[in-house]
Amino acid sequence: MPRDPKYDCLFEPIQLGPKTMRNRFYQVPHCNGAGSEKPGAQAAFRGMKAEGGWGGICTEYCSIHPESDDTHRVSARIWDEGDVINLGHMCDEIHKWGSLAGIEMWYGGPHAPGMESRAATRAPSQIASEFEYLTYPHEADEDDIRDLIQMYVDAALRAERAGFDIIYVYGAHSYLPLQFLSKFYNKRTDKYGGSLENRARFWIETLAAVKQAVGQNCAIATRLAIDTLYGADGLEVGDDGLKFVELVTKEGLVDLWDVNIGDIAEWGEDAGPSRFYKANHQKPWVKDVKSIAKAPVLGVGRVTSPDDMVQILASGQADIIGAARSSIADPFLPNKIDEGRLEDIRECIGCNMCISRWEIGGPPMICTQNATSMEEYRRGWHPEKFAPAKDPCSVLVVGGGPSGMECARVLGERGFDVHLREAADELGGCMRYVQRFPGLAEWGRVTSYRQTQLDKLKTVEVHTGVGSMSADDILSYGADRVVVAVGSHWSTDGLSGVTHSTTPGADAAQPQICTPEQIILEGKEVGDRVVVIDGDGYFTGASIAEYLADQGKQVSIVTQLSTVGTYTHFTLEAPNLHRMLHAKKIAEYCGHWVEAIEPGNEIKVRAYNLSRDGYLRTTEPRTGALPRTAGTHIEELTCDTVVLVTGRVSNHELFRELKSRKAEWAKEEIDAAFHIGDCYAPRMIADAIFDGHRLAREFECDNPQFPLPFIRERQVWGHDTYPALGANGG
Repeated sequence: MPRDPKYDCLFEPIQLGPKTMRNRFYQVPHCNGAGSEKPGAQAAFRGMKAEGGWGGICTEYCSIHPESDDTHRVSARIWDEGDVINLGHMCDEIHKWGSLAGIEMWYGGPHAPGMESRAATRAPSQIASEFEYLTYPHEADEDDIRDLIQMYVDAALRAERAGFDIIYVYGAHSYLPLQFLSKFYNKRTDKYGGSLENRARFWIETLAAVKQAVGQNCAIATRLAIDTLYGADGLEVGDDGLKFVELVTKEGLVDLWDVNIGDIAEWGEDAGPSRFYKANHQKPWVKDVKSIAKAPVLGVGRVTSPDDMVQILASGQADIIGAARSSIADPFLPNKIDEGRLEDIRECIGCNMCISRWEIGGPPMICTQNATSMEEYRRGWHPEKFAPAKDPCSVLVVGGGPSGMECARVLGERGFDVHLREAADELGGCMRYVQRFPGLAEWGRVTSYRQTQLDKLKTVEVHTGVGSMSADDILSYGADRVVVAVGSHWSTDGLSGVTHSTTPGADAAQPQICTPEQIILEGKEVGDRVVVIDGDGYFTGASIAEYLADQGKQVSIVTQLSTVGTYTHFTLEAPNLHRMLHAKKIAEYCGHWVEAIEPGNEIKVRAYNLSRDGYLRTTEPRTGALPRTAGTHIEELTCDTVVLVTGRVSNHELFRELKSRKAEWAKEEIDAAFHIGDCYAPRMIADAIFDGHRLAREFECDNPQFPLPFIRERQVWGHDTYPALGANGG
């Protein structure tokens, strides 16, 4: 089906300095964990988006010099000829499809900890980073400033040799150019500090030098946080933000403006999680840039709707649709719009699982919606292409949660005869209650996308509301192979990873003790005063607490962790999550656990501080006792209801019974049986979906229960290094 003409504007070419971009779809710089050290993964990941129709595709932030070293995280680097070669491969893959390749040149100032290079960084003022621990820069004098500008020029020349079409001077997220521009960082009194013109001088001089060096062949871009959201202490759109755009525009230095908001310490204000921010949430801050800038403008905001994209262009907000997470969730989003296949768009859910992997320290990025993300090279997976089954046998998939749905979808795409059976009346598994938590409605796209695709597959039958299947049901069903995907449940007895045991008095069969599923799916009654025991540390504990607080309940959370929802630090939800907890008066008992729950008309939760035991170890071992003074202090919390979010337990009974009857398989003509997702081991939704996807991709290998080896990219001993060993002396 051809595209609807109302989307034609999204496919118009646009001039970016000396380059022409084929359409208005632009993957802004974003991290993926590959950097310059995994060139195969980097090139295949970015090249896949070019194949999918994105007109411009950028690196992640790309360090220009060893002084700007972000280890433990993984950035790209353009330090030497080795990086030119590796990133050149990415450019080649992008150019194959007629798209432009962009590089985001980065110097971090105080936000570059230098753990690998061990170099001290330079900055406008010597103030410790508010983002990194114990990281102080050297305050740059004018000689240092000339050095820094030359670093950008040298990196730009290397980037041009690598084949990049668009070269950024990156100043957003409070990196070096913005540090000079912002009063929050810049305390100088010389010609690079004080007035706006002085504070803008470094950025403008750097842009001018880079443009002179490579501007004849490459488009010059800059990424600007138009408002750092610090109020008058930082950069504000109505003050220095728009005035800076005016200054640069007068100089004619920029061919492309990439505009966002926020800083690095709370960059969830830019990459807004769907819990707090909806699509195009940055519009009020960025909408006026285009009226000032003469060069094309792009912005971001997790936009997935083609209609919203058209509105952004038509309203004058931007000339180009910038995207990071939307391009990860669906690398083929532009092509699907072009082909009139809007129902096939795999929309981002805004969970920020992709970002969490970079924040942790750079393992390959993952995506909840797109299991093939970063698997293009190392596993050879394509998001839209599937190897046809060599022997398309019949497969029974038991369980219609995220993992089961994804497994059935991929098996169906490959041509297997699939029956997906779900006990409940609707598909979704855990998503049936997760999407009902405050702010998480968009997570329901996990189910709706897969439901749509399953409905279109002629070789897949979906049966809901069939009740729980038994081993007898499976054995007599008539399928050649069986995949059990019946998920997990929150522990009903308080089992946790804190004590590796159950919690005395915890029993969710009792009316005053609940699990999240019981509350939301079963409507179990909850009293006015609630204690949530959260041993999980991600979204569930805080979400069920907010869900109940919104009903007027008085809620407390007990967690062994130093903060509630510790993992949300990595998904960028944490700052606003903690503000929400404070605003809704949800009491927090961090660094605590529960010794026992005492039921009664009024429940008593016996909580204790995990540090209550003595800090001095005994000088000799003591058999049968702690080697330190055992603490006895207890904080007794009284409530009407306890909610157990202590840990999850696989629903393993069905598969174990089925496996115990393996001797009967041959008689019933069952070739093999597997278990996937949470019923194999509880995990994050993204990993459960990946597990179902991987099993279906590898379904015809010798034992698909366990993954096949993947390609590992690493230095191989005996081969050349860049620079050559010994070239630097020492």
